[in-house]
Parts: sequence; structure tokens; C-alpha cells
Amino acid sequence: MAASSTAAPEAMQHLPEVEETEAELINAQVDDLILKADDLEKKVIEVVNFYEKKQGGVNAKGTSVPIKDKASGASHSTNAVNNGASTSNNKQPAEGAHKDAACSKRMQDLMRQFGNMLRQITTHKWAWPFMQPVDVEGLDLHDYYEIIKKPMDIGTIQNRMEGKDEVNRYKNVREIYADVRLVFKNAMRYNDETNDVHVMAKTLLEKFEEKWLQLLPKVIEEETRQKEEEALVSANIMIAQEASISRLARETDNELCELSLRLKELRQMAIESCRKMTSEEKRKLGTGLSNLSPEDLNKALEIIAQDNPNFQYTAEEVDLDMDAQSELTLWRLKFFVREAHERQTRNNNNNNNSATKGDDPSKRKKEICDALAKSAKKRGKKQSP
Repeated sequence: MAASSTAAPEAMQHLPEVEETEAELINAQVDDLILKADDLEKKVIEVVNFYEKKQGGVNAKGTSVPIKDKASGASHSTNAVNNGASTSNNKQPAEGAHKDAACSKRMQDLMRQFGNMLRQITTHKWAWPFMQPVDVEGLDLHDYYEIIKKPMDIGTIQNRMEGKDEVNRYKNVREIYADVRLVFKNAMRYNDETNDVHVMAKTLLEKFEEKWLQLLPKVIEEETRQKEEEALVSANIMIAQEASISRLARETDNELCELSLRLKELRQMAIESCRKMTSEEKRKLGTGLSNLSPEDLNKALEIIAQDNPNFQYTAEEVDLDMDAQSELTLWRLKFFVREAHERQTRNNNNNNNSATKGDDPSKRKKEICDALAKSAKKRGKKQSP
């Protein structure tokens, strides 16, 4: 994607002989293509991140996914996926509501059964010390909070079960079970084994555990059922998201094809807008190419190949017909050669060991042939299936 967004402006920079109004039109279209390419890049990253996350890998940006570079585009593509998943999930709202209602009803039934079990404990003749919070000040229990880190009593538990304490309301019966045990465990921890309160708490805890074992199979059954339903919901959400991502991928592919077509049309417009290069300019360009360093010559040949897929060159000789090249290619070469020569001049001034005009011609020819061979090998790899 990044290459696509920079290819257009690079080409447009080399159009000095275009009418001003035409240049403005081309530049405006180039800017539009760059914005479009950036948006498509975000969508591609969105698709890649989804599938890498699904496979348990690291996302393309190395982030946990919200893609925050250029947030507006990232938010747009993310919203597209979320909206797609939401639309898919809303196809069966009645079924989802029915499942939630059934689950809530089953949990309420378990809560009711637990409440009945708890009432059997609270009606025991030894339950009265545990019905209210411990009166720490009244009983002068100065070390109580040093020993008991989480006080609890049955009255508080009942209030939470009845919804009187909305903040600490119980979500399931296991939470209630843990607090009831805590009531008796606190009493046994603070009081010695010979203390009446310790004996009373131990007795009630044993009775409570017996009754809990009778209810436990139903609790486990409900927990298992809830996990299965949650897994099903998660699977459905993943399916919906994957469908949305697939749709986004298809749309992005179509937009990429459209962007590529627009780029080709813009390149053709740029070619038609260019002033024709004169024969003298082409001759000077050819001379400039022959004076390039091996590395720069490779780059120049790549510029020619970009605009002419049929262009072939070997390690020994390159037959370059300047008249056969498009105006766009010629102008790009002209500017590239000028910049390369300027760079070589600067390097020569800064480095006394640089190549001079007195270099051995045979040595330079060998360097160029080696460079051509390297380019030919690289191009052969790109064209191989």
C-alpha cells in the first residue's frame, strides 16, 4: 500500500513542461489517490489484524488492535466491521432475548432454593449470634479488625440477596455460599475452640455444608449450561465478525483494483500532457545514462522497466531505444540522471578517493556489466512464477 501511495506523486514531480492548469488538475487527482491509498491501507491492516488475532498471532502493527495512526480512517473501518457484526446479530433478537430470560429464570430459581436452605440454618437456635454485624465497640473487641479482615453476617447476606444493596448484589449462588461460609469461619477464627461461639459456628457450618452438597449438582449443571451458551454466543459473534471482515476484504480488493485503474489513467493523462522531448535532449539523456555509476544505472533501468514491462536487458548489453520510451519515462529519467550527477559531484568533492575521469575504461565497463548482471538476475526472480 505504501508503494502505491508514493508511486503517483513521484511520477507527477517529473512533469515540468505541463500547462499550469493541467498540472493543478493532475496534482489534485494525485492528492485524492494518496488519501484513498491511505484509507485502503488501514482497511488491509484491519483484515490482517483480525485473522492474525484469530490465529493467536500478533497483529500487523504490533498493537492490541485499535489502530490509532490516523484515527479517523481506522475508526471508520473498525466501525464497518462492528456494524456488520451488529447487523448479523440482530437478525435473531427474539431468540437472544429468550435465552437471556431463560437463564435469568433458572438463576432466580437457584437463588430461591439457596434462600430456603439458608432459612433452615437461620432458624436454628444457635444462629442468633451471626444474624447481625459483630458489635465490636459494644463488646470491646479492640483486636477484631486486626484478625478479621472481611467481616460478614447473615443479615447482610439476606439484604444482598433481596436486592436491598444494589451495589453489592449477588450475581450467582456461589458468591452467597462463599459469604455464608465466611460468617462461620470468621467466628471460628476469632474465638478459641472452647468458646461457645466457636462451637456454635462450627456446628452450623457443618449443617450448612451438608445442605450445600444437596444443591451443588444443580449449581454445577447451571454453570455448565451457562458456559456452553456463552461459548455459542461467542462463536456466533466471531462468525458475524468474520463475515463482515470477508465483506470488507472483498470491498477493499475492488477498491484497490479501481485505484490501480485510476492511477493508470492518471499516468496516461500525465504522458499526454508532457512536452515532447527533443532529439537533442534525448541524446544528452543517453550520454547522461552512460555516465551513471553502476548502482544508479540499475535504478535507471528499473525506471524504464516500470513503464515498459516488455523491456529486457542482459548482463552484457542493453539495447535502449530512446525514441521507443514514453514521454513520462524520458522525463523521469532526465530528472533522475540530473539528481544522480549532482550527487556524484558532491561525493567527489567530499571524497578524494572517488572515481575520477582518469579511471581505467575497462574497469568501468566491468563494473557496469556486473551491475547489469545483478539487475537481470533480480528481474528474472521477479518474473519467475
